[in-house]
Amino acid sequence: MTEQVVHSAVQPFSARAVLPWAVGLCIYALLLLAGPRLLGDPDSYSHIEVGRWIIAHGTLPTSDPFSFSMHGAPWITFEWLSEVIYAAVYAFAGWPGVVAIAAAAIALAFGLFTFFLLRELSPTLTLLMVIAAVVLLAPHMLARPHVLVLPLMVTWAAALVRCMDRGGPPPYWALPLLVLWTNLHGSVVLALGLIGPAVLEALLREERSEWPRVLLRWLPFSALALAASCLTPHGPEPLLMPLKTLGLGSALAWIGEWRPQDFSHVGGFELLLLGGIFALSRGVTLPVVRALVVIGLLHFALAQIRNADLLAMLAPLYLAAPLGRTFGGPSRIDGDGSSRGLSLAAVAALAAISGLALARDIRPAPNITPTAAIAQTDLAKAGRVLNDYSFGGYLIYAGIPTFIDGRGELYGGPFIDRYNRALALIDLGDLLKLLDEYDIGATMLSPRTPAVAMLDRLPAWQRVYSDDVAVVHKRRDTPQR
Repeated sequence: MTEQVVHSAVQPFSARAVLPWAVGLCIYALLLLAGPRLLGDPDSYSHIEVGRWIIAHGTLPTSDPFSFSMHGAPWITFEWLSEVIYAAVYAFAGWPGVVAIAAAAIALAFGLFTFFLLRELSPTLTLLMVIAAVVLLAPHMLARPHVLVLPLMVTWAAALVRCMDRGGPPPYWALPLLVLWTNLHGSVVLALGLIGPAVLEALLREERSEWPRVLLRWLPFSALALAASCLTPHGPEPLLMPLKTLGLGSALAWIGEWRPQDFSHVGGFELLLLGGIFALSRGVTLPVVRALVVIGLLHFALAQIRNADLLAMLAPLYLAAPLGRTFGGPSRIDGDGSSRGLSLAAVAALAAISGLALARDIRPAPNITPTAAIAQTDLAKAGRVLNDYSFGGYLIYAGIPTFIDGRGELYGGPFIDRYNRALALIDLGDLLKLLDEYDIGATMLSPRTPAVAMLDRLPAWQRVYSDDVAVVHKRRDTPQR
C-alpha cells in the first residue's frame, strides 16, 4: 500500500469536508431546540399575514391594507418573496415549519461561511471565527426575511473576495443570486456596494496604465449586477429601501434593533471587538482595501445593533487571506478527502432533526401575542385600537387594523416619533390629542408603558383587562361626572 492509500483508509474525511456540515447541522439543531427564540419578533406575524394576502389576492399590495392610521397610503412590500415563502410554509407546517426554514437558512449560511473560510484558514482559526460570528448574529436570529438572504450574502461576498485574493475575473456565475436577493429582502444595495472594494483592489494591484483595462473588465459585470438587482415587480425601488429606513431619522432611536451599540455594560459585542483588536495587533498586515471594508462594517455595527450581522458574516471573509498568511492556512490534508458519503449522512441527519422539530408545539413569544387580551375584551369590535408597537404584528395577523406596526417606511419618522413621545408621556397633551384625532375606541398597551397609568386616571377611559402581556382600556360610553 502507498502512503496515500493508507492515509485515505485511516482518515477518509478531511476537515474541509467535515467541518461545514458539522457546523451547519449543530447550528440547525440548536436553533430548533431554541425554536420560540426565533419567533420573538412581532414582525414574524405580519410577514406571514402579508404573504397570505399576496397569495389570496394573486398580486402585490400597492397601498396599505392593514392599518387604520395609514390605510390606503402608498406602500409596497420589498420582501414579498420571503413573505410568500413564510406564509406557504406556515400553511403547510405551522409555526414549527416557520422555525425550521429560518433555522435552515441560518445553518446553511454558517455552513457556507465555514466552507469559504477553510479555503484560507486552519480549522481551528475557522472555528474561532464561526463562534465569534454566532455570538454577534445571535440576537438577530429571527424568523424574518433577512435570514433567508444570509446564504446569498455569504456566497456573493465570498465570490468577490475570491476575486480579490486570486486576481481573477468578475464572478458572473453569481449574478442570479442578486435576482433572488432583491426579491427576498430590501438590502440588495449592499451586494452592489461590495463590488466597489473588489474593483478598487484590482486597480491598486495594477500599474496605472492598466487601469482602463481593469475598469473595462468590471464595468459589464457591475452593470449586469445593477440590472439583476432591479428585476423585481417594483423595478429598482428596492434599492432605495435603506434610504427610506435611514430617513426615519431620530425615530430610529425608538426601535431597538436600529439603536447604536450599548457599552454601558460588558457584552458579547464589546468582548469580541476587544479580542479582534488584540488579534489584529499581533503582526497582521491588512491590505488597505480590506482595512477600509472592515472599518466600514465596524462603523455600521456600532451605529445600529442590527448591522452586527454584517460585521459577523462579512468581515471574516475579507480578513481570511491576510490572517491565513500570518497565522497559517489550511494544510494539504485539510483540503483532501471525499465528502459524498458524509453528505448523504448529513442529509439523513437533517431530515431526522427536521422531523422531530416539526412534531413539536412551537409558538411565538407570549409578550408579543396578546391573544387573551383580544379575546376577553372583544377588541375586534371596539373600534379603532391604539396599540403597543410590539403588538402591531399580531394585530395584522389577527385581522385587526393597527395604529402602528413594524413597517417604519410606511409610517415615517415624524409619526413614529410623535407616537412614542405621546405614550412615554413626554408630550402629555399630544397623547390626549392623539386619542381624539384618530377617534380611538380602545387602547392595548404593554403594562410598562407610562401612558397606561395616565389612562387609569382619565375619567373618559376605563381599564377593562390586564395581565402580564397587555393592558386594555376602553373609552366610556357616557361622560363621567
